[in-house]
Parts: sequence; C-alpha cells; structure tokens
Amino acid sequence: MKKEKAFFKNRNFKVAGILFFPDDFDPSKKYPALVATHPGGGVKEQVSSLYGGKLADRGYVVLAFDASHQGESGGEPRFLEDPFARVEDIRCAIDFLVTLPYVDEERIGAFGVCASGGYSVSAAQTEHRIKAVAGISAWDVGDSSRNGVGRIFTEEDTQKLLDEVARQRTREARGEPHLYVGYVPNSADEFTDETPAIQREACEYYRTPRAAHPNSPNKMLFTSWGELAAFDAFAHADLISPRPLLLIVGSEADTIYFSETAYEKAREPKEMFFVKGATHVDLYDREPYVTQVCGKLSEFFGKALKGESAVD
Repeated sequence: MKKEKAFFKNRNFKVAGILFFPDDFDPSKKYPALVATHPGGGVKEQVSSLYGGKLADRGYVVLAFDASHQGESGGEPRFLEDPFARVEDIRCAIDFLVTLPYVDEERIGAFGVCASGGYSVSAAQTEHRIKAVAGISAWDVGDSSRNGVGRIFTEEDTQKLLDEVARQRTREARGEPHLYVGYVPNSADEFTDETPAIQREACEYYRTPRAAHPNSPNKMLFTSWGELAAFDAFAHADLISPRPLLLIVGSEADTIYFSETAYEKAREPKEMFFVKGATHVDLYDREPYVTQVCGKLSEFFGKALKGESAVD
C-alpha cells in the first residue's frame, strides 16, 4: 500500500492527514478521491486508515485526517469536540484535494464512521463538491447530547447538563483548569448495569490493544457539550439529493435509529444497507464485516464516481 503524510489548513491551524494511493498509482492520471473521517475520540490511524487503505486498493485516492484539536492536528484548546469545526475539516480536506493534480475534482466522495458518519452527511448537505456520501454506523452527536444514547434523557436532564456546562465555562474563564471527560469507560471495571452496549463495545475497541493509539487518549473537553447539543447532523439531509446517500449499519447495532432518522429525512437516491449479525463497533474493524462494508462502499462509489454498474 502506498501512502504519505499530508497537511492542510483549517483557518489558522494545520490539519494532519494521510493520503492513500492505489498500488498502480500514476501521478500523471486523474483519480476519484474520498475523504475518510474518524469517529469522535478516534484518530486517523484507526478505522479511517483501515478503510482508506482498502478503498485505495480499489482505485481511489483517499485522505484520512485527524480532527481539529485532536491527534496530530492543531487547534486549541486540545480535545475540543466541536461538530461545526469537524464539518469544516471535511470542507477543508476537499479544498486540499482539489489542489492535487491527480485528483478529479468532479469525482470526490466522502464517508465517515460513527460520529463522522453524521459529520460527513452534514457536510454533504451544503458542500456540493461531495458527489456521493456514505455513513457507516452513523451517529448524530447532537441528538445523543440533547437526548442521551437511546434518547433516554428527560428535558430536565438536558437542562441540568447544559447548566453544568455554563458553570464550567465560567470557572475556566476565571482561570480554573479545563475539565475533561472520557468518550467511553477506560476499562470494564467502570461498567455499571446502566452502561449502554455501545459504550462497552467502544471501550473494548479504544482502550485495549485491539485499536488503542497514543494519540487517542479518551479525553474530551467537558464544555464541548454546549457545541454538541446545538448540532443536528441530519437537519437538512433532503438537500443532499440528487446526489446519492448510503447508510451502512449493523443489524444488531443499538444505534440504528440514527441512520433511520437520516434516511427518513433524505430524498432519493438513498439506501440503507444492513450488515447481518454486526453491532455498531463491529463495523470498525471486525471481519467478515469490514470486507462486506468495503464491498458495498466500492459498489456505491463506483457507480457514483466511476460510472460503474457493478463492482466486485
């Protein structure tokens, strides 16, 4: 697999990425390109690089990158999860791709996993340089922040959370240190009877040798909840049409409702593809599920970006 480091700007700071190339890459030719975006709390070396390499093998130039404020990318304060900046990252990634002489600017697609599935769909709503978009185990961070995972929050729960965000911002404005929380439990020892299945799965992925990475320390700035709660990943999903939308979910995932919401709001052409037997996090790296997802992505982007009627 051929790959190289890449850097581009999001406003006044640098975003760090990896470009993946087909094995027979010829810089004098034009290639379709894909923007691959990682889940919340993840980094480019994890799931987005796994899929990026596999799709490069199928003839695409693929750009995976670390989100603003995270990984090797710039941005202060560190570990801010700002959904609006995450969407802007995708736009800036496209700004970078269209400067590369071997990228066909009329054949750019985007996909993301988990939170970035939501971010990619959100970007595609108004970013017309994205000609096709796919969400894998897509997650709407706004929905989960306002309503809790599984939409279990009461209105009082949401107001209490936002009250605490306001108090913490005041503390930090007066010089107190930043407060950080984890995206997932740090170990199974932190599980309770109320810990959702998705959190148990994500802990096993991010906090064990399965996929742990030093640039993914399971830290999020607590005050990110203010930005997150104001976001709606699928608010204008209807604007993606007539460009195609693909949503890929595990049949056993407890987060299917996010993709169902996106699908309901979107117009044709749209498709929801179920990977039988898979959970939410299974689609990050488990076989045979990754091979099935890559096959479906290849078919989808092959039709949308290459004009292929079928892809093996």
